[in-house]
Amino acid sequence: MTVPELSGTQTAILAAYAELIEEVGSDDVSYRVIARRAGIAERTVFRNYPTRVDLLLATAAWIEATLFTREESHSIFDIPLAIRDAMQRYDERPELAHVVAETAMRGVSGAAPSPGRAHLERLLDAEVPALDPARRTAVIAALSHLDSAGTWVTFRREFGMDRRDIADAAAWAAEAVLDSIRART
Repeated sequence: MTVPELSGTQTAILAAYAELIEEVGSDDVSYRVIARRAGIAERTVFRNYPTRVDLLLATAAWIEATLFTREESHSIFDIPLAIRDAMQRYDERPELAHVVAETAMRGVSGAAPSPGRAHLERLLDAEVPALDPARRTAVIAALSHLDSAGTWVTFRREFGMDRRDIADAAAWAAEAVLDSIRART
């Protein structure tokens, strides 16, 4: 996922907010505390992110692009390994994974619920070009959903799974999705 180019001040604000989220959670952080942590005036935070939603969206995108970065897969059939790695990274920083997931799951305007979709589409077009449109959409939707902080949160909260089990389950599910198209390559 790419983040629009940020100024040094914006990066400092987002980094400070991300640090504070890990320390105290996202609900208990005021603009004043963020400004203090970033070493800037509170007014500067407001000028860059006038609303809490603006700040949350920008922070979630920044977290996904900088703290949960991943190497791009070179094959659609490598995606399960990438998903396994992503689940483990989310587990290392659970508070931040929750912010990314909740921003996407709430459907907040501007949130990118499937930031890797375009990459999945390119891989699928290159490796399985004859796949019918309905099946193509289903594969991309399933892989996009599995490759998300939302999946990690669901496995953690709903099923009480640990790090290894989450990574295994997500990778296994991705393999199951891809098994249906493997013979078409």
